[in-house]
Amino acid sequence: MKIINATLRKTSGLHTVSWEGERISDIRVQAGRVSAEPGDIDAQSQLLIAPLVEPHIHLDATLTAGEPEWNMSGTLFEGIERWAQRKETITHEDTKLRAHTTIRMLAEHGIQHVRTHVDITDPTLGALKSMIEVREEARGLIDLQIVAFPQEGIESYAGGRELMERAVELGVDVVGGIPHFENTREQGVSSILFLMDLAERSGCLVDVHCDETDDPNSRFLEVLAEQARVRGMGSRVTASHTTAMGSYDNAYCFKLFRLLKLSGINFISCPTESIHLQGRFDSYPKRRGVTRVAELDRAGMNVCFGQDSIKDPWYPLGNGNILRVLDAGLHICHMMGFEDLARSLDLVTDNSARALNLGDRYGIAVGRPANLVLLDADSDYEAVRRQAKARVSIRGGKVLMTRVPERVEFMGL
Repeated sequence: MKIINATLRKTSGLHTVSWEGERISDIRVQAGRVSAEPGDIDAQSQLLIAPLVEPHIHLDATLTAGEPEWNMSGTLFEGIERWAQRKETITHEDTKLRAHTTIRMLAEHGIQHVRTHVDITDPTLGALKSMIEVREEARGLIDLQIVAFPQEGIESYAGGRELMERAVELGVDVVGGIPHFENTREQGVSSILFLMDLAERSGCLVDVHCDETDDPNSRFLEVLAEQARVRGMGSRVTASHTTAMGSYDNAYCFKLFRLLKLSGINFISCPTESIHLQGRFDSYPKRRGVTRVAELDRAGMNVCFGQDSIKDPWYPLGNGNILRVLDAGLHICHMMGFEDLARSLDLVTDNSARALNLGDRYGIAVGRPANLVLLDADSDYEAVRRQAKARVSIRGGKVLMTRVPERVEFMGL
């Protein structure tokens, strides 16, 4: 099969992309517009991209907002309290049903790669066992990476270390942490050393909820980055949130950026959730509570956007559309210059794929998987301006989803 008359990112002219079986077999520039043959998909000059990527979400908690109570303060910490209540009622089937429902929402928007954090501060590891089943069952729609996420801490939660080790034995892809939530700074540092040792032994990737607070004295990022640097693990390590960086003074950040660049670690920002949860202890002026996305990006470090939550105790909204998050993130992070807009899809495609360590399993190139998404737009700029919908989604060389564009008629005009 092939797609004709396609616009590819960062290239000129129209292209034909062909595939045999599950792999891309040919990419060629057209001399001009060509006519469709039976079985062809005509892109009609629209933008053909590698699939959108969701690098940070909590599938085990989605669709639970208000159960049993709403997070009335809107704070991160009340969210954790509300989730602790909900955890007492979760079942195997409940977790799987909500995860599958959310995955279909993501796939509807052209997302085919997802990293989910799963709370493992539960002696039964019930949610994790459910999500391991979901990973296999949803393979036709998405590739799912699972993070062992210690929501209530590694050192501060009874048996936290043992639960992390059991999660690795069960087959998680990524080990996580939450050092700023540990009871003391010493425990926060110890938790990072433990999880990095565990990742090094097991071969897992690392993704840490790091300094998700407005506290300018929360500086576990430097610990994580230094550990990644000395172990040579930077490309396998991600720091998520790092919202305290929005409160660091510039003198400290200048020094920190040198270490961050040397470490080679990745960054994930969840701008809609961060701007909702952070700044809650401020009157006015209120901080945005988002990490320095533009500065990290312009310093040559890998940074991307994630949705984090969909209708859960931390964030009551969300619909699976990561271009909505991209739109908000560009506003929040002061990235509205045309150069930023013209390559904005990097923040939800290539950069995210790099954070997930997808390598040659991602991208439009001969020999790579025929995983493709046709957007109802002809450029990055138009895609983000209009929050363009996925018109066609192709996975493993097969059409996964098609969408008929909306038709609007003004009556009597």
